[in-house]
Amino acid sequence: MTSRELLITGAEQLGIVLTGEQVNSFFIYLTELKKWNQKMNLTAIRDERDMIIKHILDSLSYLRGLDTTQSKRLLDIGSGAGFPALPIKIAHPGISTILVESIKKKASFLRHILRKLKLDEVEVVDKRVETLFDIYKAAFDIVTVRALTDIKSAISVGSAFLKPGGLIILSRGPEEFLNKQDLIKLPVTLEKRLEFSLPLSDYKRALWVFKKSLTEQ
Repeated sequence: MTSRELLITGAEQLGIVLTGEQVNSFFIYLTELKKWNQKMNLTAIRDERDMIIKHILDSLSYLRGLDTTQSKRLLDIGSGAGFPALPIKIAHPGISTILVESIKKKASFLRHILRKLKLDEVEVVDKRVETLFDIYKAAFDIVTVRALTDIKSAISVGSAFLKPGGLIILSRGPEEFLNKQDLIKLPVTLEKRLEFSLPLSDYKRALWVFKKSLTEQ
């Protein structure tokens, strides 16, 4: 199976039908990622097949947690090389997106990719997320967090940026859990938790979707 077939088939298994233009965008993204990865550590994954499965398809799996039929604002915290937000944006260009990446070199890569792919309604903010609470408080429908080490920390940080009723979506290893007592203390409820293997692999993931309470706690 070619890399192109892997991407198209894998996306279909997630319920996503990519256009030829979108597939081309993903491969421009991969080409630039591999090129920039030679001079800075954007990702430890070097093999193209693994990049497609563990970065792109894993990012697209987040779409199982949200309704893309309506206009949305998404905040991605600790974007790194752009996962999961840029694959989500490529698949659904109507989602207005802000990528928060405090490391300047990584932010430069993200801006380069945005120019290369000519993506609209997407912005890179190269500041620490803690400095943005006042600017973006309760401003987003969706928050994604891939960089933080545990679920509780991701919710604690991400929920401040969510509108009431907004969603925080996390893709984690299936062995991770959240203590019920910790969840009670957080301003969210668990909407769903899905365990699955990423398409065409035995790489297991768990997708967590939390909804922010309609009233602040």
